[in-house]
Amino acid sequence: MSIARSLLTDLPPVRGQILCDAALAPYVWFRVGGPVDALFLPADEDDLAQFFKALPDDVPVLPLGVGSNVIIRDGGVEGVVIRLMGRVFASIEALPDARVRAGAGALDSMVARAAAKAGIAGLEFYVGVPGTIGGALTMNAGCYGRETKDALIEARAMTRDGEIVTLSNADFGFTYRRNALEEGLIFLDATFQGSPDEPAAIAAHMDEITARREASQPIREKTGGSTFKNPDGQSAWTLVDAAGLRGARRGGAQVSERHANFLINVDGATAADIEGLGEDVRAAVKAHAGVDLHWEIKRIGRR
Repeated sequence: MSIARSLLTDLPPVRGQILCDAALAPYVWFRVGGPVDALFLPADEDDLAQFFKALPDDVPVLPLGVGSNVIIRDGGVEGVVIRLMGRVFASIEALPDARVRAGAGALDSMVARAAAKAGIAGLEFYVGVPGTIGGALTMNAGCYGRETKDALIEARAMTRDGEIVTLSNADFGFTYRRNALEEGLIFLDATFQGSPDEPAAIAAHMDEITARREASQPIREKTGGSTFKNPDGQSAWTLVDAAGLRGARRGGAQVSERHANFLINVDGATAADIEGLGEDVRAAVKAHAGVDLHWEIKRIGRR
C-alpha cells in the first residue's frame, strides 16, 4: 500500500482534503513534474495540527506555495505535500503603527497592494516577487534593493509535532536567499514593519517596480523565476550571457532570450529538460568564467 493510501485509511478524518497520487504540475509555474503520494489541503490551523499529531514520524512532508521557484522532478514526490489554500491562510490585515500581518498562503503581490492601500510603505518590493509569504520567509525573497529580512518583525510557524512557535527576525538568521532555521517548520503567518506614506506615492513606486520587471523578465512564460543565485559582486545573467547560453535549448526547455537567468518551458518540456538545461548552463559558465553558479530554484523529488 502506498503512503498516500495508508494515510487515507489509517489517519483520523481531516476537515480539509487528502488527495492520493495527486498531480503537482498544475501547482507549479513550470507546469512540469510527477505526482505526490498525498496532497493535504488543511481546512485551518487546527486541522493541520491534528494531522501532524497523527502523522508517522517517518513520512516526509513538504510545504508548497504557488510553486514559483520550484522544479518538481518527473518521478514525483515521496510523502505528503501540504498546500495552505483558501482565505484562512491568505488573510492580510493592516495593523496599528504601520504594521501588516499576512498569512503564509497570501501572494506577495497582494500583500504589497494591501499595504499600499492602507498607506503603509516599505513592502512595495513584494509586488515584484512571485510566490507566497511562506516562500518569502523560506528564501528571504526580495528584489530591487529590499529583502524579507528588511521588513519582517516575526512569524508564526507549526512544528512537526503540531505545536505553534513564534520566531523573531533574528531567529531566522537570514542570509542571501535562505534562512538558518531547522527544516520541518510550516509557516502560518508573518508580521511586517512598514512606515506611513501616501497611498498614491506607494502605488507609484509599485508601478515602477512592475514596469521594470515586465520590461526585463519573461513573467508571462512558464518559468520559475531567477534560476541561479548571484555570485558575490556579479550577476548570474551576465555570466550566462557571456558564456553564450542566451536562447540555448534542451528538449522543450530554453534559456530565456529576454533574461538569461530565467529558464522557460517553451514546448512541452519535462522536468529533466529544465534541470538538465540548468546544469548545461552551470557547466558552460564554469568553463568560460571559472565561476560556480548555485541554484536558486529548488529541485524536488525523484528523477
